[in-house]
Amino acid sequence: MAKRKVLLVDDEVTVLLTMKAVLEISGFDVDTAASALDAKRKLKLNEYQMVITDMRMESDVAGREVIQAARTAPYHPAVALLTAFPLADEDWQDMGADKMLVKPMQTTVLLKQIEKLLDAHSTKLARLASAAGAGAKKAAAKKAAAPVKRGAKKLPAKKVVVKKPKRRRG
Repeated sequence: MAKRKVLLVDDEVTVLLTMKAVLEISGFDVDTAASALDAKRKLKLNEYQMVITDMRMESDVAGREVIQAARTAPYHPAVALLTAFPLADEDWQDMGADKMLVKPMQTTVLLKQIEKLLDAHSTKLARLASAAGAGAKKAAAKKAAAPVKRGAKKLPAKKVVVKKPKRRRG
């Protein structure tokens, strides 16, 4: 099995290097970014199974920017928000994160949560792909069953101008 690729984003170098080492020892291929700007660039250039981002970096909304960039990536990575300042569930979910990881955290707990998130995310992607495939099959079947119309030319639509009645002053 190929190593799963993770983008780890945090402006604290000690956290970045420690987590990178822990994840690599556990069999992950890890890229790092020390800012939201760097993370957004890497999200465009590479494909990741997971993005783990700190919330507060060069600005209070830097983590939100990384999450939004990950959510718009065509390969749909799992997204975890890493923070020392826990948010209410609806707040981090509204941002688009799949999971909130609170630091500091024991290594074994961190790895279990990451594995659980990756499993749940791959199940979600498979379900979406099968639903999309079923929708595409239905559309293809409907198109194939539709009668073929030949010879009729589509005429341009007539332009209709509606005049507003003049108001009388009185």
